[in-house]
Amino acid sequence: MGTILIKIINKHEKPEHLRNAYSLLASVTGIICNVILCVIKLVIGSLTACVSITADGLNNLSDSAANIVNLVATKLSAKPVDREHPFGHGRIEYVSALIVSLLIFIMSFELAKTSVQKIINPPEVNFNIWYVVLLSGTVLVKLWMAFFNNRLFKLTNNLNLKAIRQDSFNDCLVTLATITALLLARFLGWNRADGIIGMAVAIFILVSGIGILKGVMGPLLGEAPSKQTSEEIKRIITENDLILGVHDLIVHNYGVGKVIASAHAEVPESASLKEIHDIIDTAERKIEAELGITMCIHMDPVCTDETSVKYTQIVSQVIEKYNAEYSFHDLRTTEENGEKKLFFDLKVPFEDESKKEQIKSDLTQILGDICPDTAIRINVEHGYIEN
Repeated sequence: MGTILIKIINKHEKPEHLRNAYSLLASVTGIICNVILCVIKLVIGSLTACVSITADGLNNLSDSAANIVNLVATKLSAKPVDREHPFGHGRIEYVSALIVSLLIFIMSFELAKTSVQKIINPPEVNFNIWYVVLLSGTVLVKLWMAFFNNRLFKLTNNLNLKAIRQDSFNDCLVTLATITALLLARFLGWNRADGIIGMAVAIFILVSGIGILKGVMGPLLGEAPSKQTSEEIKRIITENDLILGVHDLIVHNYGVGKVIASAHAEVPESASLKEIHDIIDTAERKIEAELGITMCIHMDPVCTDETSVKYTQIVSQVIEKYNAEYSFHDLRTTEENGEKKLFFDLKVPFEDESKKEQIKSDLTQILGDICPDTAIRINVEHGYIEN
């Protein structure tokens, strides 16, 4: 069924519109399926006097709300850029995925509350084998929805679909738990089973909701790019031999399809400004074409005179011995009123950020002993990506 729906979308939509079409398909399918499942479970819950089945039905109703949120978010995120939002509306997807995760939290809380009540005061359950058959059918529907949303997530990388996929798997567990409790109450007379199993499922759903929330908060707050992405950017920038190195790479994610990045490229100070501009311009266009990232590269001239080379070798050896994980850039030397001055930026890992004053003091002392006639100025900073 899922394959047929995807083929229909592929046939009637242009390639550039497929991502939104897939997201809309997932939303509409989810709304229809969840409303049907909700009605079935509410009716069975009423007939059996089983509170957990009724709660499961209400959970499907909340799933419909999540699908509606995704539907609205897909429409809004597809809006073109405007004066107020020059980077587009792609981050709406992250906000809506956050809302879906919060709905999962609410559902787990309500299920836990109902479960406690059933443990304290277990009700008498009315059993019928057809109720079990119907509930088993709803599990199969939810399992299909989970795999369907997973397939669409892989096609779109839409975090909403990832969250809905996980929620569908959770719903399968919830319904299986209610079926188990129904059977235990019927054949073993253990009416508290419904509440105990419901509590266990509520805890599991809460944990999975936390995992989804973590996945959503990363892009919302701003997270470092993958190592592969950063390495690809550096590779393209340094393809020309006149680019000596890259540092201060920053990547901003404004939603799927809208990523902006900046970096500093080290170039020889003696190089032609026009030649370097053409090289950087070529690299920016290539990154846009190959990675889909809008790139802005800043040119950092590197001194290659004898004095700068000598200091570069000294600093490199000292830092390598002090901590091989550290690196430096923007080394420059000046001389004022007969006093030599050495400046450079030192990049340290995030975990050493709190020790920056001690690091600066240590290296200033070491370099001062090696170069007693030189004033040392070190700027300690962390990078925005991991090496």
